[in-house]
Amino acid sequence: MIPFLSLHPVNERYRVEIDSAIKRVLDHGWYLLGEELTNFERNFAEYCGTKFCVGVANGLDALDLILRAYGFGPGDEILVPANTFIATFLAISRNGCTPVPVEPDPKTFNIDPAKIEAGITSRTRAIMPVHLYGQSAEMEPIRNIADQFGLKVIEDAAQAHGAFYLGKRAGNLGDAAGFSFYPGKNLGCLGDGGAVTTNDAELAEKIRALRNYGSLEKYVHLYSGMNSRLDEIQAAILNVKLKYLDEDNQKRREIARFYRENIKNPCVELPAVNDEKGHVWHLFVIRSSRRDELRRYLEEHGIGTQIHYPIPPHKQGAYAEWNGHSFPIAERLSREVLSLPMSPVLTIEEISNVTTHINSFN
Repeated sequence: MIPFLSLHPVNERYRVEIDSAIKRVLDHGWYLLGEELTNFERNFAEYCGTKFCVGVANGLDALDLILRAYGFGPGDEILVPANTFIATFLAISRNGCTPVPVEPDPKTFNIDPAKIEAGITSRTRAIMPVHLYGQSAEMEPIRNIADQFGLKVIEDAAQAHGAFYLGKRAGNLGDAAGFSFYPGKNLGCLGDGGAVTTNDAELAEKIRALRNYGSLEKYVHLYSGMNSRLDEIQAAILNVKLKYLDEDNQKRREIARFYRENIKNPCVELPAVNDEKGHVWHLFVIRSSRRDELRRYLEEHGIGTQIHYPIPPHKQGAYAEWNGHSFPIAERLSREVLSLPMSPVLTIEEISNVTTHINSFN
């Protein structure tokens, strides 16, 4: 059996260092807003090339807190790709803002810059591109549009730890960025976790307060905040794994290159790549008009797959106000996409097996 993803062998490689990091936290006896978090925030900001990083409880909160800190609220509209995970939409609606879906490029799966301007109104306040599956969105034209209309650019970088675009890392391509450290991410902790990166000192300071009940000083509350803190144990674990992120991302690129060079089936469309060195392949996603048949065939041969994502946010019950709208590209992708096994611990035998069975499907 080749599972879609098995996290035990991913983390077992660093077991000794992770055990030592957890022991250090236990010995120190400080579990929130301590040295481990401070060290991770400094290290991850340096890694992304930003001035600031603020650790929070999860990726959804990271995006939520950025919007809160900017003061966006009811009546404000945020442009967002129509084919993202629902958390991108939730961060917007949690602030009382309206998510406005924009169709993706069917080749790269990322938001199509050519379709953004049509969604802008007098109420638009920001564009929230998602670096889906580990490939950066086309940020240069997105920034140009944002500058033209006076909009903020907020990256959803939950799947793009270490990705590059024109020489800069994800997290340093907009006004602010939200990351998730969910265990299955390229940089994943052993629970939930997230972070905001930015070069804006005022924004970073406000988010530091908002994540901690609106407080920078105990019992002094500047804002109506929330409880969203990256704890010391997770920060310590992330500090261990951050050292190996580039190495792991390179392994993902090698696996993706093998898939792209060896999968040859007319029923399958391979993902387009704008920059071989910039893509970090959180997921390797193919398309097929016979997706469900192919998935069953692979399952019968012991190969696990996933669908990211089978129902677009605008077709979910949570966003009933959008259910009657049509975004045909996003909807077609939801019917055709299939994620293949992708992990830095996959062997050549395993990816060869996956490739062989895809090629034998007819």
